[in-house]
Amino acid sequence: MSPEKLIYMANQIAIFFESKPVTEGAAGTAAHINDFWEPRMRRQLFALIDAGTPGFRPLVLQAAAEIRRPAEA
Repeated sequence: MSPEKLIYMANQIAIFFESKPVTEGAAGTAAHINDFWEPRMRRQLFALIDAGTPGFRPLVLQAAAEIRRPAEA
């Protein structure tokens, strides 16, 4: 998946949860990604975050601490 598409998808999830209190929004964003994104997508997400790729909404970056990091392929 292109980095732009993955960032867009993560940000769409965060936008939905931004109406909640920050802690609840981060937990909801993380839970959605944990429940519905396959390990390959989460691996790519962390590769982009770890590289400091710009474009992620703050809530995505905050939720990253609660997203399950898959084992390296």
